[in-house]
Amino acid sequence: AINFPLRDGMDDHSFKSIFRPVIGKIMEVYQPSAIVLQCGADSLSGDRLGCFNLSLKGHADCVEFVKGFGVPTLVLGGGGYTLRNVPRCWTYETAVLLGVDIKDALPYNDYFEYYGPDFRLHMPVSNMENLNTTDYLDNVKVQLFDILKRVEPVGVQIKGEADIPADLAVPEENEDAKNPDERMQDTERKEHPSEFFPTEGGPPTTN
Repeated sequence: AINFPLRDGMDDHSFKSIFRPVIGKIMEVYQPSAIVLQCGADSLSGDRLGCFNLSLKGHADCVEFVKGFGVPTLVLGGGGYTLRNVPRCWTYETAVLLGVDIKDALPYNDYFEYYGPDFRLHMPVSNMENLNTTDYLDNVKVQLFDILKRVEPVGVQIKGEADIPADLAVPEENEDAKNPDERMQDTERKEHPSEFFPTEGGPPTTN
C-alpha cells in the first residue's frame, strides 16, 4: 500500500500536483487489471469532520484522471459529513464518469431547501490556510517514488511460489469425478476438537 500523509487545508492545486504523478507511477508499476476507487466526500471544503479544502471540480479531477487509464473501475462512495455536499459530490462525479455535462443550477426537488441559499451544484471553498507547502509535498513524493522503485515489476514470480516441497503440496481433487448425490464418507470428514457431541450416537446422556 502507498500512503501519502497530508496536512490540513489541502486545496485543488496542491492535491492535483500529487495525485496525478503518484497514481500515474502506481499504475505504471502495478499495472492493475481493475481499480476500486473510493470517492469519500469528507475532503470537500466545509465538511463537518474533514480538514481539507477541495472543491467539487478538484475532487472530481481524481475521478477523471483514473477514468483516463481505461481500466475497468468500480467507483464507491465513502465518508462525507455535511449532508448537502455528499449528493452534490456523487452527482457531479457520476456525470464525470458518464461524460455528461450537468447544469450548476439545481432542479427543484423534494429536498430543494437543503441546498440554500445558493441552490447550486458547486459550492465555494473556504479561505482556510493550506499547510501543505510545496517543499513538504515534493519531499514526500520523492520518498514514495523511491519506495515504488523497489517494488518488483509486474510479472515477476513471487519468491517461494514454485518451491513448495512435494510432500507438502495439496493434491488437486477432480471435482468432475465426484458423484454429487453421494454423501461424503465420515472417513473424509474432519471433526473439530470443539464439537459438542460425538459424531455417532447423538448427544451424551447423564444419569
